[in-house]
Amino acid sequence: MILGKIHSSPAPIVLGETNSGVQAVQNALSGGLDITIVGGNDFYSQRAKLEQLGLPRTISSLSSIPPFCPTGVQLSDVHKTGLGSSAALITSLTSALLVHLSAIPVSALAEDGSEGRRLAHNLAQFVHCVAQGKVGSGFDVSAAVFGSHLYTRFDPAVIQDLMGESLPKLLPVLSPSNAAWNYRIQNFKLPPYTRIMLADVDAGSDTPSLVGKVLKWRKEKSAEANALWTHLDQLNQTLAQTLLQLSKLHDKDIKSYRSAVKYISTLQPLQWEANPLQPAAQEPIVATFSKVHTLSQDIRAKMKEMGELAGVPIEPDEQTRLLDVCVSQAGVIGGGVPGAGGYDAVWLLVCDPSSSKSDPSPLQRVEHIWNNYTNLNVSPLSSKESLAKGIRLESVNDIPGLAGVLASAA
Repeated sequence: MILGKIHSSPAPIVLGETNSGVQAVQNALSGGLDITIVGGNDFYSQRAKLEQLGLPRTISSLSSIPPFCPTGVQLSDVHKTGLGSSAALITSLTSALLVHLSAIPVSALAEDGSEGRRLAHNLAQFVHCVAQGKVGSGFDVSAAVFGSHLYTRFDPAVIQDLMGESLPKLLPVLSPSNAAWNYRIQNFKLPPYTRIMLADVDAGSDTPSLVGKVLKWRKEKSAEANALWTHLDQLNQTLAQTLLQLSKLHDKDIKSYRSAVKYISTLQPLQWEANPLQPAAQEPIVATFSKVHTLSQDIRAKMKEMGELAGVPIEPDEQTRLLDVCVSQAGVIGGGVPGAGGYDAVWLLVCDPSSSKSDPSPLQRVEHIWNNYTNLNVSPLSSKESLAKGIRLESVNDIPGLAGVLASAA
């Protein structure tokens, strides 16, 4: 948890002449401004806290940890889990300031494609790039702003001129009306009766360092890199469309879809299509799940190849061995390393049937492996897919534990 207080009123960075005017912004800051920043538990390793409480490393145990639990270490020693904490922090802070200073209306964050939300996106992307010292892909900030979606990045040139020490006026560049912001977002959600599982592993990675080495390799070995990059992009696009196809199959025949999910949740992926007596209505559903499994394995292979060629541990051997065990379990659809990879975390997509006679469930099987795995110290995270649309205004009392944290920081 990070707590900070700002009592002075330094010269603000001015986006431009807003409706309120520069003077109104300065007046709003003249009395000082208290800022409290707290981190959700899943952004940071809770392994030590579980051990302190004498609890097993399971998802249910995580509910016993108080929300916004202090990490107990210096900021430089915090073990992050690689889920985009930096992007989430910057996005929430910059968006809150935009609303507080009336640069965007309160209603802006209630609308998916509003100019205010897009300004919040552009500003957060810029600040995040400055913080990291380079123009990254921006997918983590985009997820924080817009929620779950398929993302096509913006042209880095749009903010390249802002990365120097001498800043020109920001608004002409960061304005949502600037057509150079050519990112694209498309709706996306996971298939029904599936859930994402995430686990924290031994040690967090330095994302800028990993990404920097990959970009260096891509520049020096452009032909080799572009061929692999293109293939990986095709696999990712196909995976996304295949996952969306499962939602369509569910909507077309809910009963058969539910039955198919229950069926594959009891079998290893290599057995899913081996039943000659499988009902005809379930065959295309099972085949599509099998395709997702194959695609996720192909993506893992390409990510690992990229890491080997670039000389960085995108999917380290330790993670490879863990993932190989996990994705061979009954009801596990696929898995990999999130974000830029490295020694941060692993993800799995598992079947989550509405009711199942299987004992244990896919989730319980995976938890058992993680809890008993000895080659890495694996601890689950409670995060799962959110259907909320990214950055939004919340009532303090609607967030468990937040009112208490704010009171103690006052």
